[in-house]
Amino acid sequence: MLTVSLIWGIVIAVGCCLWLILGRRRRQMGEPPLENGLIPYLGCALQFGANPLEFLRANQRKHGHVFTCKLMGNYVHFITNPLSYHKVLCHGKYLDWKKFHFTTSAKAFGHSSIDPSDGNTTENISKTFIKTLQGDALNSLTEAMMENLQLVIRAPVVPKSQMPAWVTEGMYSFCYRVMFEAGYLTLFGRDLTGQDTQKALILNNLDNFKQFDKIFPALVAGLPIHVFKTAHHAREKLAEGLRHQTLGKRDHISELVSFMNDTLSTLDDMEKAKTHLAVLWASQANTIPATFWSLFQMIRSPEAMKAATEEVNKTLENAGQKVSFEGGPICLNQMQLNDMPVLDSIIKESLRLSSASLNIRTAKEDFTLHLQDGSYHIRKDDIIALYPQLMHLDPEIYPDPLAFKYDRYLDENGKTKTTFYSNGLKLKYYYMPFGSGATICPGRLFAVQEIKQFLILMLSYFELELVESHVKCPPLDQSRAGLGILPPLNDIEFKYKFKHL
Repeated sequence: MLTVSLIWGIVIAVGCCLWLILGRRRRQMGEPPLENGLIPYLGCALQFGANPLEFLRANQRKHGHVFTCKLMGNYVHFITNPLSYHKVLCHGKYLDWKKFHFTTSAKAFGHSSIDPSDGNTTENISKTFIKTLQGDALNSLTEAMMENLQLVIRAPVVPKSQMPAWVTEGMYSFCYRVMFEAGYLTLFGRDLTGQDTQKALILNNLDNFKQFDKIFPALVAGLPIHVFKTAHHAREKLAEGLRHQTLGKRDHISELVSFMNDTLSTLDDMEKAKTHLAVLWASQANTIPATFWSLFQMIRSPEAMKAATEEVNKTLENAGQKVSFEGGPICLNQMQLNDMPVLDSIIKESLRLSSASLNIRTAKEDFTLHLQDGSYHIRKDDIIALYPQLMHLDPEIYPDPLAFKYDRYLDENGKTKTTFYSNGLKLKYYYMPFGSGATICPGRLFAVQEIKQFLILMLSYFELELVESHVKCPPLDQSRAGLGILPPLNDIEFKYKFKHL
């Protein structure tokens, strides 16, 4: 027995030595500094996953603004100087943003490839998203979302004397519940069989969505969904509810979902349903925590609450809109929503503090990357990555970067501020929670409008208070770093009641 154990020990030791000698990548002339890590295949993945921001800061101090790390079998070149971000985007002909994103989507949601080069789409899927999430289509989405938000949160018509007293609830739970229901109705329409059926459907979908979303970081990391039986079942149930036959029983389906059906004409009904699930996840997974942070930061700042309330009241007055439970719902058009710089600044500042997106592109071929800090040789299939949280929390760009300042994105005239500097130079990119260039989120405009509408309605219909007035800001859930807006690690209790309008 001892001999067998000894033999296996020798085999493992020899294997490790061979990997150290032959399996580790060697830095070549002109390439960025390299961190292979000590664990085969994983490389530096465990250190990166534990705290991406501190890991990157440590390597930045060690190597400078450009360095390479092995992560899950991939070699990732991190570009950390924001003055170089626009130069990365100038190398577009050498970089493929679709490879990682389309492959990840197919694995996570279980659909076939939607890469146009694979022949499953009648047109570029990115063009479909732009066509149905921006321009005139955005007007329709925004109107539907405003109506559905009020359908979810407005009180039934009751005498003022019977208006409910304070309700206490977890703020994240509240935002999750309201935004999911309103967003689901906006994208996939309303159930024609009645309110009760619709409510039960939404609550069931909400539970399944939470189960699936919980393991999403593991799916992105490459783990198969079959490892997670509950989440796998939840994903299939969600997709089942988005089949064409089911959607045919719903009214006011969005252009986005209708166009997706037409664009993905070669896919079968279940495959299409899983692409609809991808749209549902993309519309909710970051918008929900972004909504929470915007509401939380606004409520805990008296100055922000005062400025936001004044702006909302002024906007409604100028639009001739009266807030009441007896009358029709509030309705603001795109121009009116866009002319609200205070709410814009509150949302931007909230996202600056909570976003941790990873902007990824894959090298199509060997090439030389020319940056602010020098030129670097990049090998084919290597990954170029930007991690904007480094910039968002840089004290040179944003003084006192961990503090919430509701007017940080307002200039001296109360208009939107767009001028920020690094090393004395004006930054082209200074705020990037939605990605950049070809990978920028096509639904970002709608996402901001959703959050803004939510804040307008909360300020218009409710009195709002934190249960603990001086509550500490909850820590960010680092397990979702790289995926966008980080949710809070714990919920915050708040109380609300309807105003006597």
